[in-house]
Amino acid sequence: MTDASRSTEVLRYTAFSTDPGGGNPAGVVLDARGLSDEDMLGIAAEVGYSETAFLMPSSSAERRFDVRYFSPQAEVPFCGHATVASAIALAERSGPGELEFRTPAGTVPVTVAEGSDGSLRATLTSVEPRVEDVADADVREALAALGWAGDELDAALPPRIAFAGARHLVLAAGTRERLAELEYDFDRLAAFMRRLDLTTVQLVWRASETVFHVRDPFPVGGVVEDPATGAAAAAFGAYAREVGLVPREAVLTLHQGEDMGRPGVLTVELRGKDPRVRVSGAGARIPGTAE
Repeated sequence: MTDASRSTEVLRYTAFSTDPGGGNPAGVVLDARGLSDEDMLGIAAEVGYSETAFLMPSSSAERRFDVRYFSPQAEVPFCGHATVASAIALAERSGPGELEFRTPAGTVPVTVAEGSDGSLRATLTSVEPRVEDVADADVREALAALGWAGDELDAALPPRIAFAGARHLVLAAGTRERLAELEYDFDRLAAFMRRLDLTTVQLVWRASETVFHVRDPFPVGGVVEDPATGAAAAAFGAYAREVGLVPREAVLTLHQGEDMGRPGVLTVELRGKDPRVRVSGAGARIPGTAE
């Protein structure tokens, strides 16, 4: 690591939980000016979380930041949980309010509000999403890598590729038990995902009309599973609307991380004619973890 990276303060926050032991931990660098790509990748690898966010404050506007996201192995275009974590870290220093994150995937507005109990909650607004069909052969390969059988899928939730800043393959389990058992071929799934330019595979089980349990294998980032995935939640909101699972105006609750012992809750909001998806969650500083 260079001198610049060695002297960089790295904060650690969890997103989508008020419990530092829940949700999805992210590294946060609030001022990454002067860091090279190699520095940022090296810091992300040393932190070891699924993503670390690197913020470059704008010289022309307050509360506007250029943001880049790195997993331990590669840069990713957008990361929802690291966005939430970064926004809460900023709000702890300069107060709640409106933020603007300019990411490789596009501009992402973020609002941080303080609850009656004093906790902070961040809401990101995705870039405009899209949903694509996926070839049957690709679904079969994904299932083979996961060790799932075709008849274990929920036929009411068809496989699709959904994008809201990053690409995710949505596959729906027919039972909660199927979702709970996740042992897969890491290298085979990673190769498949790289071929389709996927960031995660969004595995879902529908508990009720608007409540879902989700899991996100992330081998392309060098991580077996992501505990709470804001980008995939936004993509799933677009998917649910596109395939007619929910009305065009709806609020969905996604539970993630329970099977990993890191429970988190993601709120997904769809607003009528606005194609963008809003994802909200709490966050918390992980104590004793600044460098």
